[in-house]
Formats: sequence, structure tokens, C-alpha cells
Amino acid sequence: MPCSLQAFADSIFCGQPASLPANRTPLIDELTQILGPAQVLVEKEDLIPYSFDGTAVLRALPRAVVFPRTSSDVVAVLRLAARDRVPVVARGSGTGLSGGSVPSPGSIVLCLVRMDRIIELDARNFTLRAQAGVLTQAIAHAADAEGLFYPPDPGSMKVSTIGGNVAENSGGLRGLKYGVTRDYVMGLEVVLADGEVCLLGNKCVKDVAGYSLKDLFIGSEGTLGVVTEVLLKLLPKPAARQTLLAMYARMESAAETVSAIIAARIVPCTLEFLDSKTIRCVEEYAHVGLPLDADALLLIEVDGHPAAVADDAARIRELCSANGATSVRLAADAAEAARLATARRSAFSALARVKPTTILEDATVPRSELARMIRFIQETARRHRLDIATFGHFGDGNLHPTFLTNEKDAAEMHRVELAMNDIFTEAVALGGTITGEHGVGLAKKAFLRGQLGEASYGLLKRVKRALDPGNLLNPGKIFDP
Repeated sequence: MPCSLQAFADSIFCGQPASLPANRTPLIDELTQILGPAQVLVEKEDLIPYSFDGTAVLRALPRAVVFPRTSSDVVAVLRLAARDRVPVVARGSGTGLSGGSVPSPGSIVLCLVRMDRIIELDARNFTLRAQAGVLTQAIAHAADAEGLFYPPDPGSMKVSTIGGNVAENSGGLRGLKYGVTRDYVMGLEVVLADGEVCLLGNKCVKDVAGYSLKDLFIGSEGTLGVVTEVLLKLLPKPAARQTLLAMYARMESAAETVSAIIAARIVPCTLEFLDSKTIRCVEEYAHVGLPLDADALLLIEVDGHPAAVADDAARIRELCSANGATSVRLAADAAEAARLATARRSAFSALARVKPTTILEDATVPRSELARMIRFIQETARRHRLDIATFGHFGDGNLHPTFLTNEKDAAEMHRVELAMNDIFTEAVALGGTITGEHGVGLAKKAFLRGQLGEASYGLLKRVKRALDPGNLLNPGKIFDP
């Protein structure tokens, strides 16, 4: 049985005093001299906002928070930390959903949000270079202004940083057609645990010189190095888009529709799903006109050449109706498309209003197993007497079972732990994964060995030891040392 959420929390608080004195240690004084007093936080009340991420139930205070503005600042911080053997936890906006940026005891939080400059947008080569603290939406807007397109769109894109997206290999609604963050990273600047700077990748479309080291750092959750700059690939902006909303009386019909769309060789930009509980919560929250008796909803968007978009939308509408949709709504214009998209993008906000604690989980299965997995989640909720709503990226099999609970209710939280174990075990048994886009961090590390097996799990640890032999970078995340 994996250890409990409370045990995770206890493990990261272990040995940490209830409050941290704001002592001016030699290390803190050196950091202040290098970065300036406004870039170093040590008072407890200033540290609290950096003691947790989007998981909320996992928390720990660091010894300090520092705000570098340049890669040279990051180098200086890591060299001091390596000298004094102090753990360093890199952090962006703290929107992660696996406890990946929760501080470890005695650590320095290296918060990169002030490294927020777009360095270059090269329209000739379809690339954009940015510091790690640039918001994802700012990158999308900069590309759009040049008639270009940055596809990855994690749900937190308005506030998440590109460095955090790289560290977690973030996905999003457009993953079915366009892939995830990894598919758009052409190069990285990474600072290693000892302060050495590595430049990985370039603007070349083809480059097979040596190991693809940049890919080693994408999704590494800050455990191997600190990403300070990112070189991104951009695409031409799609000329047209069309959005459809299909409602179903049976969830299985929605799953059959997805299979039919893919079988017809149509690859939508987005193909999203909400279950009945999520539909009701969204309608109460956003008032977008969703029928409260529906068992499932599909939000579908196609993009590309106007003629192709029109043909695909018409064909998808036929497939939805042929596979049991009770209604299919086609957006008349961009404004209506935005309103329809609200039904999906507001899902988490709508669910978060129901109970004091909302735990947004992340499991992925092959598309052919979607209906079975969703029914399993619903049965798991009944078996453990829990409130679980499910929504997600139906097109790529990525589901978000969302636990509506109360972290102060110890008995209920124990049932949440049991249910999570059941859900992740079933996902792996169906050929899936414990995480499609949220990462492992603290919340999923108890399940990782079971998915990977001993040899692959051991290989992860060997890579960590090679690049961070002192275990100073985000220690205790992904696996225990």
C-alpha cells in the first residue's frame, strides 16, 4: 500500500521546526549581497506563500526564497548551495499538481518568476527564446502577434511559467493534435547542481549530434538541473477554427464517438470530456446552458485550412449524431466558441466550489479503454463513499478524476488514499500511466516503481546520481534517494 497523503506531508515536515527564525546566517548574507535584499525572503510570513503548490495538501516552509533575474544569478546561488550542501528547489508560479515544487526541509526556494523576458522571436526560423519565468500565455500572445502559434495550452497557462511547463512536460487541451511541451522545445540553457551552465539544442530542425540531452531535462521536475532559458518551436497560425459541443445520455456513446472520429482519420485540435457530475457543477458555476440530465459532454475543436475545417466539422457532427449524441451544438462565431469552451476550461474552478479540498488527479489509458476506466472511477467512488468527478482530454486518453473532499476529515482522507491506489493500479493494468501531464513529484512517487519495474526505476536513480551526486536539487521528488 503506498504511503498516505498525510505521510507525504509528514515526511517533508520531518525534522523541521514549527517556525523558522529569520537569522542572518552567513549563507543568507552572501545571497543578499549577490542578489540584493529585495530578492531574498527569510521571514516566516513571507515564506508561507512558497510552502505549497497547486496540490494544496502538501506543505513545508523553506529556509529562504530567492529571486534571480539572470542565469548568472542562478549560477551564483547554486554554487553557494553546493558549497554548503543546502538543498535547492526551483519554482515558477507554483501551479504544479503533484507537489513538485514543495520545499524540502532546510531548502532554498529558487523562484524564477522575475526571469520574465522574451529574449527573441525569430519569425524566419519560427522560434522564440525566453527566460524561464515568462508566462505561457505571454509566449502564446507574442507568437500570435507575428501570425505564429505556440500550441501547448496547460489549464494554468495564464499564470504558469514556461520553465515550469518544461520541468513538468506540461500538456493541455490541444495535446491530441499538437502534442505536449516536449514537442516544442528545441533548446535549453540549464544550470547543473554545481553551477555549471549547459547549452543544449539549437534552431536547427535536424540535429542528431550526440545524445538528446535536452530531452533528459524536460519533465525532470527540477531534480537534474535548473532550466533558465528555453528555445521554443512555433508553427504557422491556423487560418480557421470551429468548435462543437455534443451531449450524451450515455458515457459509452461519447467514448464510441471518439473512436469513430479517429477511425475516420480526423484529428481534432481538442477532444475534451466532462462527466455528469462535472457538467452539473460547471452549469451551476458558469451558466452556459448545459442540460443537467446529460451523462457526458464532448467539446471538440478543429483547426486548419478553412475548407478542411468546414469539412471536418460537418463530418464530426454526423459522427456524433450517429453514435448517440442527444444534441450537437456548432459555434456560430468566435465569441460563441469561447463561451462553449468555458464548459471545459472552467471545470476545475466549478468543482473547487463544492468541498473545502479539491484534489485534481491525473491518469491516462489507451483511448480504447476510456469508457471502462471512467466506469471504474465511478464504481471506486461508490465503493469508498467519495465524491469524484471526472473530466479530461478524451482524445489522448488523459483523465482527471477530481476528489471533492475535506483534508481535515482524517477518515475520509484515508478513503481518498485507498481510492487513488485503486485508480492508478487499474490505469497501469489497462496499459496506461499514473500521470499523463501532472508529473510525479511527491504525490505520485509511491506508485512509480509499480509502473516502471525495477530496471527502469533503477535507471532513473542512476541518472540522478550522475548529475546530482549530492542530491541537492529538489530532493525527495519522483523517488526517494
